[in-house]
Amino acid sequence: MAGLNKVLLIGRLGKDPDVISFENGGKKMTVTLATSERYRDRDGNWQDQTEWHNVVAWGNLANDIAEGKRNYVKGDMLFIEGRIKTRQYQDGQGVNKYITEIIAERMNLLTKSGASAGEHKQEYPHANEPRPGTEDHHEHPPGNMEDDLPF
Repeated sequence: MAGLNKVLLIGRLGKDPDVISFENGGKKMTVTLATSERYRDRDGNWQDQTEWHNVVAWGNLANDIAEGKRNYVKGDMLFIEGRIKTRQYQDGQGVNKYITEIIAERMNLLTKSGASAGEHKQEYPHANEPRPGTEDHHEHPPGNMEDDLPF
């Protein structure tokens, strides 16, 4: 049976994308993406946990970023769809190292972080962070929910 290697991420860019051009005209884009999770620990204190992902794009996606058709900057919130790839390399001392990367197949801008973002600027940097006053409340409308159905 064949496997499935699919990654869906929503996070903020940790730096502006770097684009490298090769002699054959191909391009490679690299960037870091931070995904954050917020939860309460056993003592009831809020804890933030951030994962950093190395993202790589090739081909048309890298070309679009290099040519300015997609203008992503540090702090932008992106949706990235791709696959996981782990590769091995040797450092300067000849020690084998491994790096896990997300090979991006699709990248979509969700919010803009810069001054030109206007109303799209996020007030809360953590995508999953509860808004003040909503941490412990799960309010439900009064009455029977079934009575409100349109059919």
